Amino acid sequence: MTERVQYGTITFACKDNMASFVQVANKHVTLMFNRGQLIHDKAKHPHLEGAGPNARFMRFADETEAKARTSELKDLSRRWCDLMTPPKKKTSGR
Repeated sequence: MTERVQYGTITFACKDNMASFVQVANKHVTLMFNRGQLIHDKAKHPHLEGAGPNARFMRFADETEAKARTSELKDLSRRWCDLMTPPKKKTSGR
């Protein structure tokens, strides 16, 4: 997982962009998962919002709320990296 500033915001990626911070209100921060439909598991990611064809969103009121979701964010990152880096095919060694 890497991070960089892209389009004026922090973007997280593993082979391809996973999520970016988007500011829609001054009272909270929103993390947009660009293709969140690919990794969204409602049971494991209860704070991920959205039902559209692509993006999903997670909103944070403050740092305490973000820290409380650490395991959920780690799982989303792991799922994205697994999706972007499929296992290598085994060769026969001939």
